[in-house]
Amino acid sequence: MDTAAELEIFLVAPPGLEAPLRAEAMERGFAGATAGEGGVTIKGSWPDAWRANLELRGASRVLVRIASFRAMHLAQLDKRARKVAWGEILRADMPVHVEATCRRSKIYHSGAAAQRIATAIGEELGAPISAEAEVVVKARIEDDLVTISIDSSGEMLHKRGHKEAVNRAPMRETLAALFLRQAGYDGTGPVFDPMCGSGTFAIEAAEIAAGLKPGRDREFAFEQLANFDAAAWRKMRTASPHSSPAARFYGSDRDPGAVRMAKANAERAGVAEWVTFAEADIADVVPPEGPAGLVIINPPYGTRIGERGAMGPLYRAMGRSLSRFTGWRVALITTEAALAKATGLPFQAPLPSVSHGGIRVSLFLTDPLK
Repeated sequence: MDTAAELEIFLVAPPGLEAPLRAEAMERGFAGATAGEGGVTIKGSWPDAWRANLELRGASRVLVRIASFRAMHLAQLDKRARKVAWGEILRADMPVHVEATCRRSKIYHSGAAAQRIATAIGEELGAPISAEAEVVVKARIEDDLVTISIDSSGEMLHKRGHKEAVNRAPMRETLAALFLRQAGYDGTGPVFDPMCGSGTFAIEAAEIAAGLKPGRDREFAFEQLANFDAAAWRKMRTASPHSSPAARFYGSDRDPGAVRMAKANAERAGVAEWVTFAEADIADVVPPEGPAGLVIINPPYGTRIGERGAMGPLYRAMGRSLSRFTGWRVALITTEAALAKATGLPFQAPLPSVSHGGIRVSLFLTDPLK
């Protein structure tokens, strides 16, 4: 397959955050970005798929669509799957795993569909089939239309490759990046997270400000494909060196272990010189010296029955502390308007809810505090 040929590339987004991912893709110069259910479709070549993995902060995966055809039964699926030019994309010496989903189709058994495609690849190309393979072929069968894609990412893209230490219920980097975008953060001005946990928001904001590429420290599944150009990838990966941001980034947490984790993660990410982490209770936080910026906070929600009432004192204390941040905007991630209201801060109507660890959360924003 010609690596320069135009393909349809699907950027998987956390459901509900397709619009900010589309905005990021457009900002990064990807052509034809259109938002749809569960993600954003762009047009481009295989090197565009590599660049999407390297540069996009909000995408969970990058799927490259390589074939599309109709199939009404398994024998037809088998026959048409064998006509796909697998050898132009997959290597015969690299294991492959096949996954399938079926919706509103005459072929309704996803396991049988995946098995037929896997057999076709194995017999036509000779590639070994393995459930542990890094290279994954995804088949979606919807209304009898089969769409076959290659997962070019491998591990999900929130795994940047430099964050080893995490606390309980960590915020995924991809989700944090999209929340920062929704909160209006554009890489300028300071960011402060007063319940920083393992430091995700402060580290992500520092990386954005420095122009660091999120995929710079990890490997991708596309490096195992037949059409991979190692020299072109090296050039892409090393282009556009980063710069030192003018702003500083801050995080605090009452848990000394979380602060240690955050500092270690910032060191591995290469942003430690721009980020300050400190041990502090939410009731004691004060604005750092310098210009106002964005406070972003992902506090406990009280997700179990009977816990939400106990969250009131925490949110009231949070509101009292953050009211000291004159001129700063506040972005709060929580489960319901009543908790946001308990802070006493002047939040606007919440943005549409999204899933975070299986819990529906919304982003609440203020204008600069007076």
